[in-house]
Amino acid sequence: MVSTNNGPVTKFVAGGVSAALWRNTLKLRNGQEIETLSASLERRYKDQNGDWKSSGSFGSNDIPKAMLVLSKAYDYMVSKGSDDGQVVTEEEVVM
Repeated sequence: MVSTNNGPVTKFVAGGVSAALWRNTLKLRNGQEIETLSASLERRYKDQNGDWKSSGSFGSNDIPKAMLVLSKAYDYMVSKGSDDGQVVTEEEVVM
């Protein structure tokens, strides 16, 4: 799998939880290349020194936010995933 862009296609944010969508080009065994989208999920927080950190762990208060941003990401993937391939540099705050 080879990424075709450096930045996410779009990003959905609810509080400190975000889902980013990334455009990838897959090369099939027959040599054909297809474009797909994949999602990454993270939680951002400040540590005790005030520095921003990222985590893939989610507490009980984060799970509904993760579900919301993943739902938005899925909706985007099935409705706009095969558009022109341009990178969008905006975030949608969903909560």
